[in-house]
Amino acid sequence: MIITWLGYSCFKIEIQNRDSKVSVVTDPFSAEGKVRLPRSLTAEIVTVSHDSPRHNAVSEVDGKPFVVSGPGEYEVKDVSVIGMPTFYEELDGKRSGVNTVYCLTAENLHLVHLGDLKHLLDDADLKDLSDIDILFVPVGGGDGLDAKRAAEVVAQIEPRVVIPMNYLSGKLGEGLQGVEPFLKAMGVSEPETVSKLKIVERDLPQEETRVIVIEP
Repeated sequence: MIITWLGYSCFKIEIQNRDSKVSVVTDPFSAEGKVRLPRSLTAEIVTVSHDSPRHNAVSEVDGKPFVVSGPGEYEVKDVSVIGMPTFYEELDGKRSGVNTVYCLTAENLHLVHLGDLKHLLDDADLKDLSDIDILFVPVGGGDGLDAKRAAEVVAQIEPRVVIPMNYLSGKLGEGLQGVEPFLKAMGVSEPETVSKLKIVERDLPQEETRVIVIEP
């Protein structure tokens, strides 16, 4: 499996199945000035967690992908995709909006993309998020989790690998914090940084959680 971060909450996940290759793109974002997704971006599957321009720009992805834009269970080209509903925000004790958390299973790896989550998870959510190999978590604040709460959500889920997303990096992420406050909250002084993450099941840590920063 090869994972590339394209900015905000958008990743390209390249999967090698028995008979074919499958690409998943998560939360494609609309162009912002000179910041845009690659023109050559293609996928077989696209997931959309939240109906906003930084998460729902499906038209930016070529290849006539199968689009998953809400809760439900799907199997596409031997990739299992489960959309789990969470609320988007809570104001004055009232919950509103929808953010979809996606659980993907492929190559015997279990991945969770938290989308535009901005709150801690409750017990009902956590029952469906056990034994997670790779967690994509927003860390830069704005419409998603800030560094402190992101670290708390990681502690709730206890994944084997954590990949931060939705933070300021170069020209990407205007209005967001950088990744450094999250790394500090996680107690990581020297993060593992890669341009692309190539990972298979045998690479997973057995005890400690690895935090891996993917450069855009």
